Amino acid sequence: MKHLKKLAAGALFTLLTTTMAIPAYEAQAETPPDMLVIANRIDDITTLDPAESFEFAGSDVIRNVYGRLVNFDPLDLEKGYEPDLATSWTVSEDGKTITFTMREGVKFHSGNPVTAEDVEFSLRRAVLLAKTPSFILTQFGFTPENINETIVAEGNTVRITTDKKYATSFVLNCLTATIGGIVDKKLVMAHEKDGDLGNEWLKTNSAGSGAYKVVSWKPSESVTLQSNEDFYLGAPAMKRVIVRHIQESATQRLLLEKGDIDVARNLNPEDVAGITGKDGLSVDSELRGRLMYISLNQKHPVLSKPKVVEAIKYLIDYTGMQDSFLKGQYTVHQSFLPKTYLGAIEDKPYKFDLEKAKALLKEAGVENLEVEAGVREAQERIEIAQSIQNTFAQAGIKLNITIGTGKQTLTRYRARDLDVYVGAWGPDYPDPQTNAGTFAYNPDNSDDAKATGLLAWRNAWDPGDLTAKTEAAVIEGDRDVRKKMYEEIQREFQARAPFAVMFQKIEQTGRRSNVKNLNLGGAITAVAYWPVTK
Repeated sequence: MKHLKKLAAGALFTLLTTTMAIPAYEAQAETPPDMLVIANRIDDITTLDPAESFEFAGSDVIRNVYGRLVNFDPLDLEKGYEPDLATSWTVSEDGKTITFTMREGVKFHSGNPVTAEDVEFSLRRAVLLAKTPSFILTQFGFTPENINETIVAEGNTVRITTDKKYATSFVLNCLTATIGGIVDKKLVMAHEKDGDLGNEWLKTNSAGSGAYKVVSWKPSESVTLQSNEDFYLGAPAMKRVIVRHIQESATQRLLLEKGDIDVARNLNPEDVAGITGKDGLSVDSELRGRLMYISLNQKHPVLSKPKVVEAIKYLIDYTGMQDSFLKGQYTVHQSFLPKTYLGAIEDKPYKFDLEKAKALLKEAGVENLEVEAGVREAQERIEIAQSIQNTFAQAGIKLNITIGTGKQTLTRYRARDLDVYVGAWGPDYPDPQTNAGTFAYNPDNSDDAKATGLLAWRNAWDPGDLTAKTEAAVIEGDRDVRKKMYEEIQREFQARAPFAVMFQKIEQTGRRSNVKNLNLGGAITAVAYWPVTK
C-alpha cells in the first residue's frame, strides 16, 4: 500500500473512526459526496483471502475486491449468474468439462493483466490451501493430486473437469462464491512465505481486479476500500468506502441521524421505528438467506416418534413471534430453501394449534415429556426459545433451555448431544444444493461418519429416499426439471423431517436518502458498492 498517495479524505477518516464522545460530530452535516460510510458489525472478519474467508462481513469486502469467472448483476440479482472475467463458456457432451473464454483487456489493481493462468492458479490454490470454504470446490472431485489435469489454462481459456456430470447451473453458482475470487498470481507469489501461496499476506492485503482495493483493515474497527478507476465496468462513483465496526444499534442510529454515516446495517426494530418517516432518512427491507429453525435429535426415544415430531411443529407460535419481538426482522418461512432460490416454495403447512398437538401426543402415548434445548447466546434466539418453551408447556412438554456461546452450543450440537437445537442456517453459495445437501442429505447416519457438516447427521436423522433424490437433483441439467425436483424434496421434508424451519431473515437497513443503488445482495448476499451514487 506504500505506493498509494495520502488522500485529503484521510483526515476525515480519522475523525470518523474516533469515539462518539468527540463534540466535532455536532459540526459535521454529512459525509463527502464521493465517500460511502457504513456502520456494520465486522468483528467476525478473520482474513481477506478469498480462499479462506468464510464470514459474512469478510465476504462483503471480497465481493467488491475480486472478479470471478461468473458473477451477479447487483442491480438485477434475479437474472442469476452472468459473465464476469469470462465472457462465455461451453460444456462438453458428457457434461463434465466446462471451458471458459476469458475477457480480454481486464487488469488487476497492480496493473498486471488478468489471464487464464491467474484463474488456473486461483482455483488450484484454493484446493491446495484446503481452508474452510474449499469444500465448495472439492465437492466436484478436485484434489491436490488431480488439479493439474482437472483445472487447466490453455491460451485464453480455462478448462475445469468435474468427477461426474453435475447440473451446469450448480457448478457456475458455486463459482460465484467468495472462494471463486480470482487473485493476481504474480503479485501473490511475490509475497509467498514457506510455501503458503501468499496466504499470510492476503489475510490483510488484496490482489484483485474488482471495483475496489483494500487500503486498510483494522480488526474490530474498520475496513477502508479505494476505488479502482480502471474497473472494466466503469470507475465507481464512491471513491472510498469505509465500513466501521459499530456494535450497538442505538449508536448506529445516532450516527445515521447526525449524518456521520450513510448506512446503518444492524438496527433493531425499535431504532428502525425511530428513524422511519424522518426527513433525509430511509429504511430498506431486504430478504436475506438466513433461516431460523429448531431440530429434534432422533436418538431421543420420544422425539424420534413421527407423531411427536408432527405435534411439535404445531406447538410453535410462528405468527405470534413474527408479529411481536421479531417484527420486521424475520418472516414466517417453513421450507429449507430461502425465498428467491431456485425451487423455493412458500408452503406454510403448520401453525400454532394446541388441540391438534395434544391429540398427536396422545396418539403417540406421550405425557409429561422433559427435554433440553441448546441455544446460542443471541437475543432473538433466546426469545424464540422462550416462546417455544411457553407453548410446549401448554401441551405438557417441559423445555429446559441451556444458553451457551456459539462454540459451546455448536460443539454439543455437532456431537449429537442436544435433544433440541434452536439455530440459524445461512447458505454457503447461491444454489439450492447448498441447503438441500445438508438438511435432506445423509448417506451414512452412523456415529463413525462424523458428518458434522450435514444438519441431518447432526440430528441423527436418516432421510431415506431424500438422499437419493438430492443426489439426482444436483446432476439434473434441465433447469425447470431441477426446480420441480427441489420443490418435491422440500414438501416431503416438511411432512416428516425432525426439523421445523420457522423464519427467514429480513435485513432492515437505515440509510441517508441521498444514497442510491445500494443493494446488499438479497438472499445470496452478493453485496456490491460500485453502483452506489449520492
